Amino acid sequence: MKNENNINFEDAMKKLEEIAVELEKNDLDLDTSVSKFEEGMKLSKQCSKMLEDAEKRISVLIQTEKGISEEDFE
Repeated sequence: MKNENNINFEDAMKKLEEIAVELEKNDLDLDTSVSKFEEGMKLSKQCSKMLEDAEKRISVLIQTEKGISEEDFE
């Protein structure tokens, strides 16, 4: 698996889904469950950061009289 810092959004979401399924089965011991939960929280924070970064990069192109201009996404 990729280094967690280099994981892409789609892979992180897939891993989060896998962790959720594992935790929902209720067949893990407490230590493993806590470890999986911690991993899920880290991935969740990474996904949130990736979404925030993507939102910052999004710009809306607007046709003006002088041509196309960019405005920040709000």
